[in-house]
Amino acid sequence: MLIYARMDQIDFTGPFEVFSRLPGAAVHVIGLDRQPVRDAFGLILTPERTLEDAPPLDLLHVPGGPGQQELMDHGPLLAFIRQQMDSGRYVFSVCTGALLCGAAGILKGRRATTHWAAFDLLPYFGAIPVDARVVVDGSLITAAGVTAGIDGALTVATLLRGENVAREIQLAMEYAPDPPFHAGSPRTAPPEVYQAVASKFRELTAARRATALQVAVRLGVEV
Repeated sequence: MLIYARMDQIDFTGPFEVFSRLPGAAVHVIGLDRQPVRDAFGLILTPERTLEDAPPLDLLHVPGGPGQQELMDHGPLLAFIRQQMDSGRYVFSVCTGALLCGAAGILKGRRATTHWAAFDLLPYFGAIPVDARVVVDGSLITAAGVTAGIDGALTVATLLRGENVAREIQLAMEYAPDPPFHAGSPRTAPPEVYQAVASKFRELTAARRATALQVAVRLGVEV
């Protein structure tokens, strides 16, 4: 599981809760170095390994968050993601972690999803956008925004250990979403709520679009 500065911690901690309960699994927290990092809202997380000393992985988890934007041309990280996909083993992104996967070139021709505020950027990476909470395309699993990482992790648990194990983990976590509001999607949020939240993403989305265009040129993707 990758972590980096200014990520969304739930992109990491939600799936971590699932993966830590997988029978026989060892979870490795991997950073760009071994220094603690702060997530986008200040939570401190500490990696135990680096890209250089990570063992062979059955699954690589790539979270998202505002800090993703600063890593879109980080050669060693993108190579690490690409190597995992080339190995034929699983890559699992949450939220805008999909954009990092796109920058690594592994979304070309694949079905994928991401956070709604970045969803229309997927074609810049050659991806086939799918408006779904979790999308599985071969060894690539992508989850939509933030909390969708739990759904994605349970899907991964099914792929790795079977449906019964995934159901047991879900029950142990008492994961039975029943939110007090139905504003968790642009489709269901009141217009004024959507506009207020979208305005907060506007500047970051513009920066992400500019970067995505640069990646599209590098990958030879026509948008």
